[in-house]
Amino acid sequence: MSAEGNTRHSEKMAQIKAARDRMMQDKTGEKGLVIVHTGKGKGKSSSGFGMILRCIAHDMPCAVVQFIKGAWDTGERRLLTGHFGDLCQFHAMGEGFTWETQDRDRDIAAARAGWDKAQELIRDPRIRMVLLDEINIALRYGYLQVGEVLDFLQREKPPMTHVVLTGRNADPALIEAADLVTEMEAVKHPFRAGIKAQPGVEF
Repeated sequence: MSAEGNTRHSEKMAQIKAARDRMMQDKTGEKGLVIVHTGKGKGKSSSGFGMILRCIAHDMPCAVVQFIKGAWDTGERRLLTGHFGDLCQFHAMGEGFTWETQDRDRDIAAARAGWDKAQELIRDPRIRMVLLDEINIALRYGYLQVGEVLDFLQREKPPMTHVVLTGRNADPALIEAADLVTEMEAVKHPFRAGIKAQPGVEF
């Protein structure tokens, strides 16, 4: 790049930095967030586990409750229980997807047990983040009631505790109540080309 081009680039970056600094001046608040990862695209749970690893890196106690994938031997479960059990509690409460069990009463009981454990963990002010992995699936099928979940988060979640809720088809009321919502968009997926779920990518 020419000297003139470098000068223009520096001036443009200085303008962007000044605008960014002005925008950040009044962003000083902190609070425990309700975070929703939803949508048809891949990456909802992966993003939640990325946040859990950030907490661990900051020595922040955290916890995971899995509502659906509990029967799976996943990489994230191996990593967290095998190396970071002192900072992250891991509770696999599900028994697989509903089409696997084909037993609604059993699915409801598993979801209820997961939610009971989730409430216990969220109430503990020492735990800074709780990931409720695939809870949106349990809500979608009516295994749990969204009103109960929202009421608990509003009334009993400690002020500085983050709660992450993942899964497709997040309830509109949950989306409205959340502080941060990300919808994963499906653009392309190898499953459509006959590629099965693989270690290190899906689990």
